[in-house]
Amino acid sequence: MLISQCLVFLVRLLVGATPRWLGCQPSARQRIYFANHTSHIDTLAIWSAMPPSLRKTTRPVAAADYWGRSGLRSYLARRGLNAVLVDRQRTSEKHPLTPLIDALDQGDSLIIFPEGTRLPQRLPGAFKSGLFHLAQKFPGVELVPVYLENLHRCMPKGAILPVPLICTVRFGEPLSLRVDEDKNTFLARARQAVEDLA
Repeated sequence: MLISQCLVFLVRLLVGATPRWLGCQPSARQRIYFANHTSHIDTLAIWSAMPPSLRKTTRPVAAADYWGRSGLRSYLARRGLNAVLVDRQRTSEKHPLTPLIDALDQGDSLIIFPEGTRLPQRLPGAFKSGLFHLAQKFPGVELVPVYLENLHRCMPKGAILPVPLICTVRFGEPLSLRVDEDKNTFLARARQAVEDLA
C-alpha cells in the first residue's frame, strides 16, 4: 500500500530505523515484538525496520484514545499500519486485551509496548501484565524483545518534529513463559531482555 511505503520512507529518512537482528532473524513465525516506549514514532521505527513481507502480517498495538480518533492519526493507524486499537480507559465491558487476542487468533504478529505509556528515559520502566497474559494464552507465539536506541532523544515526549539522529532497532533472542513461572518473575525477565539489548 502506498501510504505504508511513504511512512517507511519518511521514518528511514528522519531517524534511520536501522535493524540489528542480534538474537533472531526475520521469520514468518507468529511473534509478539515487545519494546521500550519513548516516542510517538516507536511503532513506525520497529515496523520500518522489518522486511516488507513481515510488515504485511505484523500489526502494531496502539491506544484508541490517541490513534483511533478521526483525522490523520486515525487514518494512518487504520489504513497505513493496520493497527490493533486498544481502549486504555476501560470505558466498556470489553477486556483491553480482547483486540490483541483476536489478532493473534487470526495468525497476526503484534508490536507492543509493555510499559503502557511513553517514558522519557533510555531504559524501560516496569512492564504491565498484558505481555504475561498473552504469553500464557499463546505459548506457541515467539516473544521477541526489541530495543529502540536513540528514539528517546530523536523525538522525546512533547516534541512535534524529530531531531535527526540515527535510531537503531535491535531485535533480541526470543523468550517464552517458563513452566510455573509467576507473573512478576516473567515480567522482570522480559524487561531485562530489552535492557540487555541497550
